[in-house]
Amino acid sequence: MQTETLRALLERVRDGETTTGAALEALRDLPFEDLGFAKIDHHRALRQGFPEVIWGEGKTPEQIAHIAARIVANGSTLLATRATREAFQAVQKEVPEAQYHDVARVIWARGENAPRLHGTVGVLCAGTTDIPVAEEAAICGEAMGANVTRIFDVGVAGLHRLLEFRGEMQKCDVLIVAAGMEGALPSVVGGLVDVPVIAVPTSVGYGAAFGGLAALLGMLNSCAKGLAVVNIDNGFGAAAFAATILRTQRKNWDERDKDK
Repeated sequence: MQTETLRALLERVRDGETTTGAALEALRDLPFEDLGFAKIDHHRALRQGFPEVIWGEGKTPEQIAHIAARIVANGSTLLATRATREAFQAVQKEVPEAQYHDVARVIWARGENAPRLHGTVGVLCAGTTDIPVAEEAAICGEAMGANVTRIFDVGVAGLHRLLEFRGEMQKCDVLIVAAGMEGALPSVVGGLVDVPVIAVPTSVGYGAAFGGLAALLGMLNSCAKGLAVVNIDNGFGAAAFAATILRTQRKNWDERDKDK
């Protein structure tokens, strides 16, 4: 349940447009709805600003579709990561408006009360092979209500490519930077901008890259100040962090406006 939905429900009770009993029925599944194989946390949007997200790996298409249908029925935005096309086909039978992004492996459908975030998230990646992780971050960011700017294939092996987009990077409120191999790109970006930078190590690279561990360690040891690092290939985690930054900025702006 979204904050806006709950507020509207309480206002209808206050104005006599609905009964207390009807309101209680609408709130019946707070804090969660038990499906037997899953317990859907409908309360999460109230606590964290965005509904529960479905992790697709390890779930059957039918399980994903059932969970998705209940999330959408609650008026929430549907977002499922690491999902297959077979899962999408099952979801689409329950949620016809759902979209699937093959590269990002993401299913999503905007909820009726989905919030819009003020601000832009820039998503960069070092090489073409990093695009799936970068696209997961970009699509998830859009689903969470952010404006997203994509800047792909600007790795440090051709630094002039990155510098060409310096102006676009500086217009963003948060930057997500995905890179494999030695993971150098976030450090370079962090030295060029004055906004938060979220680094995403990818599992791209030869044997000594250790499936992204080398990039992860490089990013954790970055000399660029204020660099945050998420787990290997975790585009979703980067998007969630970026959305939290935008949401917090907006909350602080609103509080300052109240004090004037």
